[in-house]
Amino acid sequence: MELGEVNHQRIKTNGIWLHVVEKGSGPLVLLLHGFPEFWYSWRHQITFLANHGYHVVAPDLRGYGDSDSPLSPNSYTLLHVVGDLVGLLDYFGEQQIVTDLVLIFEKVFVVGHDWGANIAWHLSLFRPDRLKGLIAISVPYFPRDPVAKPIDFFRGNFGDEFYISQFQEPGRAERAFARYDYLTVMKKFLLINKTDPLIAPSGMEIIDYLQTPAVLPPWITEEELQVYADKFEESGFTGPLNYYRAMDLNWELSAPWQGAKVTVPTKHIVGDKEIGFDAYGTREYVQGDTFKGLVPDLEVVILEGHHFIHEERAHEVSQEILTFLQKLSVD
Repeated sequence: MELGEVNHQRIKTNGIWLHVVEKGSGPLVLLLHGFPEFWYSWRHQITFLANHGYHVVAPDLRGYGDSDSPLSPNSYTLLHVVGDLVGLLDYFGEQQIVTDLVLIFEKVFVVGHDWGANIAWHLSLFRPDRLKGLIAISVPYFPRDPVAKPIDFFRGNFGDEFYISQFQEPGRAERAFARYDYLTVMKKFLLINKTDPLIAPSGMEIIDYLQTPAVLPPWITEEELQVYADKFEESGFTGPLNYYRAMDLNWELSAPWQGAKVTVPTKHIVGDKEIGFDAYGTREYVQGDTFKGLVPDLEVVILEGHHFIHEERAHEVSQEILTFLQKLSVD
């Protein structure tokens, strides 16, 4: 589906400027991209949802694309990013003045993929009063471990060559990525079809371990990949990588929500060939009682596909989103 005309603007929120794309009118749907992407990853869903009567808002998250990119990794916690998004919702939201002191905002829908899904889960956790429904793609909600910090957990279970372990040292991944042109880096990540955990052999950088497909899959073109490459050549990778470098700080700051449930009505969409879906035990988790206990109002949809399933199976994912939005609009 052609993207067509979209409105671009920069909005001041939470002390920074975010670049935002919007299209359509109606109930607001917030689309949150993952790594390594920007608003453009939602190009199929933006037009589809706008054509079905929704006001679609797709920001470049802080550190990405044409949004501001704070220097410190400590500026990339979930609290920072959720704060950015609440500011966007305030900007776009319909306000009803209840008293001189209280504003009530129309609730919105949020859709997130990869890091965007993790952020959407925490927007739902921190501010359920602002959301009507949540769709999390590829990444389920994992509760905070009461004992182990994330990086200790990842290193202990997957080693120092696990991609998240490698991303911790400032500058290391950036230097490794720089050995390739930006188009190749995009191909290595966006066309990933591995189903096992992303662990490089000892002494090898993860970007060297990832393969560059000789033939493109039918769901993406060289021109589309070049759009990603051109944008990351402008903005760099440090902002996006800083999300990984703030994971332990997230753990510290999220202690007040230990044991809290996500009460927002939720649909989780995941590909059956998602990275680690079977190796991590994720399949059993998302289909089991533990996940349902943490997210009581939950629907799980498993489609045939890989990590970037909202692009690979764009129409099916768009239809799953629309069905969920329409169901909640009637309820």
